[in-house]
Amino acid sequence: MAVNITGSEDFSKARAKARMQKVLSTLQWKNTDLLSLYEVTKLIKPKIETYRGIVPIEVSKIIGSEGRYHDFTLAFFPKKDLLRQRWQSIHNAHTQSVILPPISVYKLGDSYFVRDGNHRVSVAKAEGIEFIDAEVVELDSQIRLEPGMTQRHIRKKVVDYERERFLEQYRLDNIIDMNLLYFSSPGVYPEIINHILVHKYFINQKQSEEIPFELAAKSWYDNVFLPIVVQIRRDKLLNAFPGKTEGDLYLWIVRHWDNLKHSTGKYVSIEKASKDYKRRYSEHWFARWSTWIRERMSRK
Repeated sequence: MAVNITGSEDFSKARAKARMQKVLSTLQWKNTDLLSLYEVTKLIKPKIETYRGIVPIEVSKIIGSEGRYHDFTLAFFPKKDLLRQRWQSIHNAHTQSVILPPISVYKLGDSYFVRDGNHRVSVAKAEGIEFIDAEVVELDSQIRLEPGMTQRHIRKKVVDYERERFLEQYRLDNIIDMNLLYFSSPGVYPEIINHILVHKYFINQKQSEEIPFELAAKSWYDNVFLPIVVQIRRDKLLNAFPGKTEGDLYLWIVRHWDNLKHSTGKYVSIEKASKDYKRRYSEHWFARWSTWIRERMSRK
């Protein structure tokens, strides 16, 4: 009976911490949701799985879950009362020194995502246990994950990684201002290469010899990208879309411009496309203020 009472009390304490974490996260405009393996791998795109066997792993390095990320906070506190029975049974088994099977995890860098054993991890964190036995499958990743990271942090890491690879491969920072060519979403830099290649194709139609990629990139930057950035500044689009960059808005407007031309079948100026995009998609002032606050708080 004493064991059951202790388990119930400890679960209640863990639930109270989860509620407090939610309150604090709301006040600080921070997200304390447990990371989803699916959402993270969608960003990181691992290609190789390697079975590492059963080994002890650090509980503090478990930062996400494959399927139960809605049930626990980022610190693995239980978010729902319906988890009580399972949580208490795991807690009681632990206090009675019952040997439980290893949990199952995916490893990404130095961090882990639970495949099976979420309740055991929650109990272990609540009890201050440092290591837990786990069956580990490692996924390759060039992105370093750390405890406490949110999907926003991971997305920025992926963008920074893609930017570094872009600069290493094409060396365009010597001929264009890469401070302007900056994006906040993953997967954009390869799309920019396509923009340059399309521009190169049209230039080559009027040339007797094919121009080098670097010259095409400079021409695209001067004659396509910069004029749209100038229009973005004239229309004050950054104020309408807080947290975004001029590079982001360039892409959005180009896509919108293309859609307008195809839907109307008529010539559409970039000025009209920019103003129409702002009219259709800009946020209400309160939403802009909220977004600005979230962006500021997420940098801390």
